[in-house]
Amino acid sequence: MTEAPTRLRIDKWLWHARFFKTRGLAAEVAGSGRIRVNGNRVSKPAHAVGPGDVLTFGQGRQVRVIRVEALGTRRGPATEAQTLYTDLDAGRNDALPDET
Repeated sequence: MTEAPTRLRIDKWLWHARFFKTRGLAAEVAGSGRIRVNGNRVSKPAHAVGPGDVLTFGQGRQVRVIRVEALGTRRGPATEAQTLYTDLDAGRNDALPDET
């Protein structure tokens, strides 16, 4: 019997949780240093995350702050993906500043 993993690559987790449309896009964002895990900048898509980790990243014009609650085993429907995290900024709508 195989035990469930306790950590998962950040690009794969972000894709499972449906924050990015493709895993390649999630890997690009993670590799660019635009994601923080527990306040520390991540520069590799292979960085491992697990339950309890807090992720901060820009998505569109919003800054998302979420806590990993579970690891996904697949990219399922949105209702399944929403069980993988808790939105710590629920109700708060901070937009990223314009870069003009």
